Amino acid sequence: MSEHRAILHVDMDAFFAAVEQHDNPELAGQPVVVGGSGGRGVVAAANYEVRRFGVHSAMPMREALKRCPHAVVVRPRMKRYHEVSGQVFEVFGGFTDLVEGLSLDEAFLDVTGSIGLFGGAEAIAREIKNRIRARTGLTASVGVSHNKLLAKLASEMNKPDGLTVIRPADVTATLDPLLVRRLHGIGAKTTARLEQQGIYTLGQLRRAPQSVLWPLFRRDTREMRERAAGIDDRPVVADAPEKQISSEETFDVDLRDHEELQKRLAQLADRTAARLRARQLKAGMVSIKVRRRDFTTYTRQKSFSPPTQETRLVLQVAAELLQGWFEEQPRAAVRLLGVGVSDLLPAQQLDLFASRESADAGKLDETLDRIRGKYGTEAVKRGSDQ
Repeated sequence: MSEHRAILHVDMDAFFAAVEQHDNPELAGQPVVVGGSGGRGVVAAANYEVRRFGVHSAMPMREALKRCPHAVVVRPRMKRYHEVSGQVFEVFGGFTDLVEGLSLDEAFLDVTGSIGLFGGAEAIAREIKNRIRARTGLTASVGVSHNKLLAKLASEMNKPDGLTVIRPADVTATLDPLLVRRLHGIGAKTTARLEQQGIYTLGQLRRAPQSVLWPLFRRDTREMRERAAGIDDRPVVADAPEKQISSEETFDVDLRDHEELQKRLAQLADRTAARLRARQLKAGMVSIKVRRRDFTTYTRQKSFSPPTQETRLVLQVAAELLQGWFEEQPRAAVRLLGVGVSDLLPAQQLDLFASRESADAGKLDETLDRIRGKYGTEAVKRGSDQ
């Protein structure tokens, strides 16, 4: 296990119900359950106001209404939830391509390769929360640690709207007092059997003798003991092979000024190229994404050779593409702007015949990446970003 990884677990708070409350302000502060209202209806989501009455997801709706008769029942709108989920996952994509979606409202992110660009894992988690709120009006709870097990446990500790970090030095002190049922994979029956053996907490599970655990877990005994100790080597498995690296920004106010848009484009190209270098890749295509005020979205792309990881070249191509779009839409108000790179290949050793200009640009990129890695993404900016 590596303690140098940076893993986030992002979990939207009462997602379906939160979307309904956001879209219908009259539901603010009311106990809301999302699900079917018929005799066999089941609670798909319960907001925090109704959870106080003991209502939770997967509960029969009849039981939920018995516990909270004044709850507001809303029928699910899956199309809308998929739409908002897409916005949330777009936010994730602005930081890393290593996103393992668990559901519409939950994902693991490996941001190890993004720290040099965005700062530490905690700073990235905070910025993701901010961007999700700005984009969707919803809150998310984020757990931060060096593996998936710990990140998920952390995200559950301060809901809603939480941000919890479990550092390597704090693992034992944090996990030992937790009840065994908090560990994924230990259900009610196993919990009862553990409690019969006097094992109530993860600390007791971690220290329990083999003779006690083997009858309960058999071949999984070692794994369960390791998990109780916070050990987890599972990688974050991206939903699809990495085909593109991109960065985008949704503006608070729609932009028309071409000079300002070129400045924002330069920042996005810098971000994208830095992530390209962090993954030791080169790209043979640059693309831009432009979304107008009316949500009409345009993409433009251009291939080139040889592949590059230089910010200077990525920006040069992106700026040409944006200028071409300006000529087609000179007065359009822009809501979103993005820069992506694709046709990705592993970066080879430095080209011995690279031009002096290219070599100098590479040194500049390397220097800026190193400074940002040490002092944070805002520590230094390029002249083109000013």
